[in-house]
Amino acid sequence: MGKPCGGGFRRSCGRAKSNQQIIYACGSHSHIVIPMRSEVIRKGVESAPARSLLRADGLTDEDFKKPFIGIANSWNDIVPGHIHLNEIVRAVREGIEEAGGVPFTFGVPAICDGIAMGHKGMRYSLISREVISDCCEVMVEGHALDGWVGVTNCDKVTPGMLMAAGRMNVPALMVTGGAMETGKHKKENLDLQSVFEALGSYSAGNVDEAFVRTIECAACPGKGSCSGLFTANSMACLTEVLGLSLKGCGTSLAIDKKKLKIAKDTGKLIVKLVKKDVKPRDIVTAESFRNAVRVDMAIGGSTNTALHIPAISKDFGQNVTLDTFDEISREIPHITSLRPAGRFSIKDLDRAGGMPAVLNRIQAHLEDAKTADGGSIIETAKKAVVKDAEVLRPLDDPYHKQGGIAVLKGNLAPQGSVIKQAAVSEKMMRFTGKAKVFDSEKDATDAILSGKIVSGDAIIIRYEGPRGAPGMPEMLSPTSLIMGRGLGDSVALITDGRFSGATRGGAIGHVSPEAYEKGPIAAVRDGDIIEIDIPARKLSVRITDEEMAARLKKVRPVEREVSGVQKKYRKLVTNGANGAYLE
Repeated sequence: MGKPCGGGFRRSCGRAKSNQQIIYACGSHSHIVIPMRSEVIRKGVESAPARSLLRADGLTDEDFKKPFIGIANSWNDIVPGHIHLNEIVRAVREGIEEAGGVPFTFGVPAICDGIAMGHKGMRYSLISREVISDCCEVMVEGHALDGWVGVTNCDKVTPGMLMAAGRMNVPALMVTGGAMETGKHKKENLDLQSVFEALGSYSAGNVDEAFVRTIECAACPGKGSCSGLFTANSMACLTEVLGLSLKGCGTSLAIDKKKLKIAKDTGKLIVKLVKKDVKPRDIVTAESFRNAVRVDMAIGGSTNTALHIPAISKDFGQNVTLDTFDEISREIPHITSLRPAGRFSIKDLDRAGGMPAVLNRIQAHLEDAKTADGGSIIETAKKAVVKDAEVLRPLDDPYHKQGGIAVLKGNLAPQGSVIKQAAVSEKMMRFTGKAKVFDSEKDATDAILSGKIVSGDAIIIRYEGPRGAPGMPEMLSPTSLIMGRGLGDSVALITDGRFSGATRGGAIGHVSPEAYEKGPIAAVRDGDIIEIDIPARKLSVRITDEEMAARLKKVRPVEREVSGVQKKYRKLVTNGANGAYLE
């Protein structure tokens, strides 16, 4: 085809339909234009009712000639990471309008995992990922939008929006809202993890209530997601690497003015993608996902990425598994030292060059893949500059020789389990301990608080998986209590549930199969010997196969009464090894 004739061709060119495309002939050249989805509600006399309703929204005849762009906005005034998102939405809208599109904003829910932690509300957190994904699909498909932008931030919102992007394969981009500033106490940097660990110190009698209040009031200074490399910021970084958010978006702070520029540029770009018919699956490929896992290993992201990336990949027609994480973890060293594993924050990572600088460090391991702005990951890596060699060390001088996450298997987790090995002390890399078994997080937390957990114990928390809980709640409370009580180098915690991205220490989650589906974790008894060997990727209980089989025959899963969305979720969800994906 010859070059397109530019603006105004719709009026001046003759046209003929061919295979649902429109071939425009314009004198000496021709080109193909694919009709936009929204034409079903914008064009023709039969669309008069829809147009009438849209006129009630304030649209004019001129607007009916433009692409319709949705903005999925997870703003609310409960979640600190979301209280500023309306500002970002306004910038996205400006970009869309300047580029010749019509923006439509709609809301989606969001749960703050820190506020939901430790009570029944946490059973809704992972469930919300699927609800958010469905909300985006319902609004975009229900209104025949030509493209959409997800304005997101915290833990399950970004993965949910990415899943919707892959599933619908309608032109889409993301703007992640950014991290908050670190809190300060004297010369120490603080974040939400600091508060939970202060509680552990308090329960051990090491600090008083006034100290806990001091940390509580200083740890979270304002808008943005929690300031460490926890789940929200891990997923923001990986969204940029996947190519669905613009350069710098993943690490720029919520208070940073460049966030609004990124948002406006995103609004402009989504209109271009719609006009060029560039869809998410045109950008995000198998290579993109492998690159995202490589970056995840390099920066030491949250263990929750091992739930979200596999689930997102399925909706993009790909198949990232725990084995993918394990394979890449052995190849890519951990080159940062961000909270919770180290002393740096997201602000420091951004100052060091953000995701482009990380890509620069690991460029020898990358596969080329596209980015939404028309560039490529390799181009980004080559052009980037590392601005702080201590925040982002070279591959031959890493903080750890292997990636941030390790996948452990054995007779306790035949399908796999996950640990953030970059946040584990050397003393806990190999551990043998006696099992103390609990059928709920609350029972385990009560035992820790009462001093019943001692050095050498291996805490087993079961029936907290995707189906058993249901909802696979995060467990920052017990892990932080363990650290705060000074047991981080001598007590392990193993669960079919999951952990906050702020968790550190010998905490192994996502044990699969889960107890509710009569996985081996359901057969463990008090006093059993648990063996953990992270370098060898082993998680085992010291009993024979025959004894395991005999015990499992007697297992009667703990049943918790469920209703509403939990009831539906339990029927459809798979276990942690499968990303808790709904089949």
